[in-house]
Amino acid sequence: MMKSSNSALYLLSCLTVLLLLLVPSLSADPDQLQDFCVADLNASMSINGFPCKPASKVSAKDFFFDLSKEGVTNTSNLNFSITPANVLTFPAVNTLGIAMNRVDYGPGGLNPPHSHPRASESGVIIKGRVLVGFVTTQNVYYSKVLKPGEIFVIPRGLVHFQKNVGKGKALAYTSFNSHLPGAVILATTLFGSQPSMPNEVLNQAFRVDDSVINTLKSKFSS
Repeated sequence: MMKSSNSALYLLSCLTVLLLLLVPSLSADPDQLQDFCVADLNASMSINGFPCKPASKVSAKDFFFDLSKEGVTNTSNLNFSITPANVLTFPAVNTLGIAMNRVDYGPGGLNPPHSHPRASESGVIIKGRVLVGFVTTQNVYYSKVLKPGEIFVIPRGLVHFQKNVGKGKALAYTSFNSHLPGAVILATTLFGSQPSMPNEVLNQAFRVDDSVINTLKSKFSS
């Protein structure tokens, strides 16, 4: 009888451990527990999001954001501009799992290869002709030139770009399923990090010598 009781207790313990392991994966992205949580960007701490501003200090203007103004595109050789509406610029999206960008492209403008570690992306072309491309984890490249009214989607974490291939300016609006999707810009990350990534790592990865790596680093150093 004692042996049977011990076996049942052991089985119950194993089931309890399994349930505890499963719960975090099921509750990683819970439903909201309030109508809104306008971010308090001045809070001293944040845990996977910003604390909520007291409801008494929230006003109608918190819930509206202007993306109508054209961005300045001629400040670099990339000739493009992003106006973000994420939690850092539009605190009302805090905890909502959404964000948007306005992307302006001058002639030949390029949103360089990058990835968003925390979100998938969708976008719609408003003006111009834009080449949109991304690469899968199997190193397969997908791309298409899009016209106004056409949309695209980029799966989370995949490297992608957009380039204006029309004759004039171009405009796109993009959206994300995160209030702060993040952006890893490949060239800046590899050659402009602080402290600098070791040359020996980059030499071996790109199969080039120090002179090439140092030239690239000089172009991306702050």
